Amino acid sequence: MSKFRNMDKALSGHKIGFIGLGNMGGPMARHLNAAGAEVVVWNRSDAPAQAAVALGMKRAATLPELAREIGDGVICLNLTNTDVVEAVVFGQGGLIEGLSEGALIIDFGTTGVFATRGFGEKLNWVDAPVSGGQVGAEAASLTIMAGGTEANFQRALPILQMVGKRVTHLGPVGSGQVTKLANQLIVAQTIDAVAQALRLAELAGVDSALVRKALLGGFAESRILDLHGDRMVRRDFAPGGRSVLQLKDVRLICELAESLGFESPTLQNCRAQWERFVHEEGFGELDHSGLFRLYEKS
Repeated sequence: MSKFRNMDKALSGHKIGFIGLGNMGGPMARHLNAAGAEVVVWNRSDAPAQAAVALGMKRAATLPELAREIGDGVICLNLTNTDVVEAVVFGQGGLIEGLSEGALIIDFGTTGVFATRGFGEKLNWVDAPVSGGQVGAEAASLTIMAGGTEANFQRALPILQMVGKRVTHLGPVGSGQVTKLANQLIVAQTIDAVAQALRLAELAGVDSALVRKALLGGFAESRILDLHGDRMVRRDFAPGGRSVLQLKDVRLICELAESLGFESPTLQNCRAQWERFVHEEGFGELDHSGLFRLYEKS
């Protein structure tokens, strides 16, 4: 049996565009394909697009071609940052050159709040950033935080339910991105706290693997302590969630906080740690659990 969800071909008859077939987008597109949708893909690099075609998906040669192929249907984005989203949708050679007025865009990435609100003023737009990492994408168990009109959210819902386990409509366009940044604030600081705790235990002569095991039974238990704590103990920092993207999210958090007059010394310290890790130490391509390496220097 395929590991990708089919839900009795629940999306049969749907034509869906999918742009961005990385660690997260690739599995998500495959779930939609397995659910019976006709999936048309576009990806900057060749190999992921070829893999999609091998599974029965269709490949568009250009972004306007994909937009014309989808017509008034749904186009999903899973891209790295705000600038890429804007270029793919509105730039020269972008979707806008073939986009139908009735098309709906679902943005699964973490994109700036203010830019997202602007996109929603121009197009039918649902911001639907996800949490759960590559593991969640593979298992179709992502947590999805959605912003958009009620009508657009309802249009997007069958697709969201096919790739996620918990789907919440937070309000108008941009609300999903605000919620994702709240999520990332917790994630970024918790990774730092777990790294400090395990390294402190090691320096004190206590086995960090046993410390992690003990803490998982107490109030400090968390998914980050479980999964990323294990990576830290084993020194396995092969990229799942890349640190350069974690820094991008922390910068977006700080941008939002500054716009609201919200001051937090711990947030500023968190940003300084991620800036140092990515730029001064050059570890941007490591998994974000690799922040532990900062404390190995202690």
